[in-house]
Amino acid sequence: MLKSNLIVPEEYNPSLDLRETERAIRFIKSNFQDRLAEELNLARISAPILVLRKTGINDYLTGKERPIRFNVSNMNEEAEIVQSLAKWKRVALADYGFAPGEGLYTDMNAIRPDEILDNLHSVYVDQWDWERIISKDERDLDFLKFIVRKIYEVIKEMEKLVCEQFKKLERPFLPDEIQFIHSEDILEMYPDLSPEEREDEICREKGAVFVIGIGAELKDGRPHDERAADYDDWSTETGSGRCGLNGDVLVWYPLLQNAFELSSMGIRVDKDSLMKQLEIKGEENNVGLYFHRRLLQEELPLTIGGGIGQSRLCMFFLRKVHIGEVQSSVWPDEMVKRCKERQIFLL
Repeated sequence: MLKSNLIVPEEYNPSLDLRETERAIRFIKSNFQDRLAEELNLARISAPILVLRKTGINDYLTGKERPIRFNVSNMNEEAEIVQSLAKWKRVALADYGFAPGEGLYTDMNAIRPDEILDNLHSVYVDQWDWERIISKDERDLDFLKFIVRKIYEVIKEMEKLVCEQFKKLERPFLPDEIQFIHSEDILEMYPDLSPEEREDEICREKGAVFVIGIGAELKDGRPHDERAADYDDWSTETGSGRCGLNGDVLVWYPLLQNAFELSSMGIRVDKDSLMKQLEIKGEENNVGLYFHRRLLQEELPLTIGGGIGQSRLCMFFLRKVHIGEVQSSVWPDEMVKRCKERQIFLL
């Protein structure tokens, strides 16, 4: 089972040694966040590593993952290690007094114990979580695409900068533009493939894509991937039998010969889409939770937001084949052994 989750390319040889890799990680993290903040008009703020369970602020991703929970004895309250900060950021935008067109970003560090460990997935997740206030008129696909293009331009410019700074790396290979395609469309293109295989094929063809509409059922009766009911808006109709105001940034990664997710993002639920999605998921009881109550009372702004993987970006820019080459985490002994045999050093 483990071997099927680990890809070990036959001729892989790291371009940078350990110390060069650490210097490059610092270079990427310092420069990328500054460029992202400037492009999207974001201010950096501090973020929590844990939240109280009763608030409903923690994110449950697909709705199936188990957050790490423990009792805070001095408070007699149950707390959870965050899995992402989609809802927390929205509360912060309201409470910090941000205005439309302004936003925030933060270093998000999370633990996801249910991840299946492989080249791209770790129990430890580090990403830049960002969120920006939008107007009602901006809750559409055109604005979503506008923001996606801005983010992709930062990623593309950063790839070029890293290659210029660290000459041993392979030259940039991201395409000039990112392509947009709905998850329903790639289902029609590849009806006999799984969602992951569809992503591989479309990324192989296009180089960089934003797959729109993740969370709602497609024509085959299944979603492209699961999404929780209470952060991204995946149910709003957008025409031509399509729905969803969210998606994933995917690029083709030659070293692993597969699609490589760099970011998940979307326009967030408003009052109506929250209630619709809670009903679809059978989670109407959540309306009494702190976050949901504030949103339904229209105390929280309309927003767009997402997460951009820090280690994912470092792995991609530095041409690594395992995320453990750019972050320190825990791995099965057999995986560590196999990687070491192939000169893949896991931090």
